[in-house]
Amino acid sequence: MSPQRTVAFHTLGCKLNFSETSTLSRHLEAEGFVKKEFEDAADVYVINTCSVTDNADKECRQLVRRIQRRAPESLVVITGCYAQLKPKEISEIPGVDLVLGAAEKFNLASHLRDLAKGDSSKISSCDIDAVTGFHASWSVNDRTRTFLKVQDGCDYTCSFCTIPMARGKSRSDSVDNVLTHARTLAESGVKEIVLTGVNLGDFGKGPDGAKQHEENFYDLIQALDEITGIERYRISSIEPNLLTPEIIGFVASSKRFMPHFHIPLQSGSNDILGRMRRRYRRELYAERVALVKEKMPHCAIGVDVIVGFPTESEAHFRETFDFLHDLDVSYLHVFTYSERAETKALELQPVVPVNVRHERNKTLRNLSYLKLQHFTGQHRGQSRPVLFEGHEKGGMMEGYTDNYIRIQTPYRAEWANQIIEWTV
Repeated sequence: MSPQRTVAFHTLGCKLNFSETSTLSRHLEAEGFVKKEFEDAADVYVINTCSVTDNADKECRQLVRRIQRRAPESLVVITGCYAQLKPKEISEIPGVDLVLGAAEKFNLASHLRDLAKGDSSKISSCDIDAVTGFHASWSVNDRTRTFLKVQDGCDYTCSFCTIPMARGKSRSDSVDNVLTHARTLAESGVKEIVLTGVNLGDFGKGPDGAKQHEENFYDLIQALDEITGIERYRISSIEPNLLTPEIIGFVASSKRFMPHFHIPLQSGSNDILGRMRRRYRRELYAERVALVKEKMPHCAIGVDVIVGFPTESEAHFRETFDFLHDLDVSYLHVFTYSERAETKALELQPVVPVNVRHERNKTLRNLSYLKLQHFTGQHRGQSRPVLFEGHEKGGMMEGYTDNYIRIQTPYRAEWANQIIEWTV
């Protein structure tokens, strides 16, 4: 091995995983590791996994096989949600040397000190109920935008979801700590912070998973709005039942929070929402969207929706389609339901055929395209502030308006990480 050990990371899944991978990378660089690109040769490869869908599990296995072909003597470490849920299964994948569960991922550096290729695969994991700590994380891939983790875990019991089993109970950073991190990021030149968490609106439960909220999400966003140096905040995703009128009203009048919400729906059928064990019905969702649009007609609203959930009939799907068609939202993130071990949804019958699931996914993605075209068209000719990113690709650069319309223009170095007034 080289005198300075090298490490490469690959992230599967959500913005939260990206923020944690970035933090793990900084930890190892502080220990003397040299960071490499994942396609380059490295002494250690770390894959931070997701397990929301079966595809994420398959992709993890494919990545390990690629490493084995390219660098058979390198160490392979698997962490993240898949590692917490299926540690033994992962340890049996040829080439995997270390599996770190939720409690151990941030101790990666100490585990690597004692790890050698050729040892039998080591598993360092524990029961998820024992995972109570909170580890602040943020991404620093570029100065323009960072994903700042302020909450982890979830106390909800949605019947399709493995996240509580993978990440544990809901727990948060403190408002004071988040403010400190925001100031540090501002000093490094970051212009936009995206607040991330598993159940962001449940912010306020302490690192020990204490049930009582000493602080709440409304407290957090009020405090962040006063931090100088950060010009923009976005809320990555927030449950409709936790998106209170107070939060909506505050964002509408905020100096720094952008007119942009991402609100999971999952289904437009109350029957299916009940079987999903969601904590709202479509009527509440419609009320929240209407209030957002009343306060901020220009606001972008993204929607998560799952198709092909067990028992979802053609009539249920039509309810979802019609509900979304009539709703004043801007774009959809469409997920095809996939069976996850140990979830209550496995008990539900009948199961929707896979080909029908894919057809429904395509139908809603087409609707999403039309929604986004309509939303963008509503703002054509308006002047809106755009934060341009520093990456150049094919002589072009891109950025986003305050209300999340993507803008592309020929690259100009002086515009990188700057907010420019732009006619959409």
